[in-house]
Amino acid sequence: MEKVEVLEVPKKEKPKKNWFKELLPYIIIVVVVVLLRTFIITPIQVDGSSMYPTLEDKELLILKKYDKSFDRFDVVVFDYNGSRLIKRVIGLPGERVEYKDNKLYVDGKQIKEDFDRNSKTKDFVLDDIGIDIIPEGYYFVMGDNRDNSTDSRIIGLVSEKDIKGSTNLSIFPFDKIGTIN
Repeated sequence: MEKVEVLEVPKKEKPKKNWFKELLPYIIIVVVVVLLRTFIITPIQVDGSSMYPTLEDKELLILKKYDKSFDRFDVVVFDYNGSRLIKRVIGLPGERVEYKDNKLYVDGKQIKEDFDRNSKTKDFVLDDIGIDIIPEGYYFVMGDNRDNSTDSRIIGLVSEKDIKGSTNLSIFPFDKIGTIN
């Protein structure tokens, strides 16, 4: 009887997987999304009709958190008593604002409002809320649906530190996708 030598084929060792290396792309994606939502942009949803006809209830917008310079007629989101409100900037720091005969006057000069409003604006002067001129770091804001808006005429001026950002982009409903004015 002949002896046969059996050669064992060495088993290939499976390379040890580096679990961290496999998870790294997912960790990076999560970090980028968190940073993006925290500091750059985030989706927000309109709640109510105070900005109608410009914005409708349940409309989804993109809030630009990085934008901290606000101009007249910008649409901004700010904190008020634990809620987030969305309104339009009407008066800037250092200005005297009033409405007379449904027309906006800033420092005595008439300013044309280039956006749709749902209702007429009743006569108003800053003295009605106990100030003469908008101080530095504050803004006078109003909703576009003037008869149905809790805005600076009621809550007073909005502090710049309470403003979370501005928005000019609608992403839902799909028939309203695009920039808002």
